[in-house]
Amino acid sequence: MAGDGANEGSRRIKAALRDIPAGEVSTYGRVARAAGFANGARQVVRILHSSATRDSLPWHRVLRKDGSIALPEGGGFELQKALLEREGVEVDSRGRVDLSRFGHRF
Repeated sequence: MAGDGANEGSRRIKAALRDIPAGEVSTYGRVARAAGFANGARQVVRILHSSATRDSLPWHRVLRKDGSIALPEGGGFELQKALLEREGVEVDSRGRVDLSRFGHRF
């Protein structure tokens, strides 16, 4: 995604992220596919890393493909778990969410 295509791709990924409502989660790969990028999970990670705070993106609602929190303990894990639980998402002690129950369907 270079040039104007990068901007359009970023816009589509950010739109997909904003579509995930409170109380639901998605995965990096599902967000990428919803934005039209079959193999764009890493691009989703890059956008969240660079733009989540600035663009008020719901970063905490995005998980690994197995439903687990990607951040390490002491490095954001606890915050993400707390934010998800505040929205009613059940997170187990290992940081895993049942995607069949809480997963967003685009």
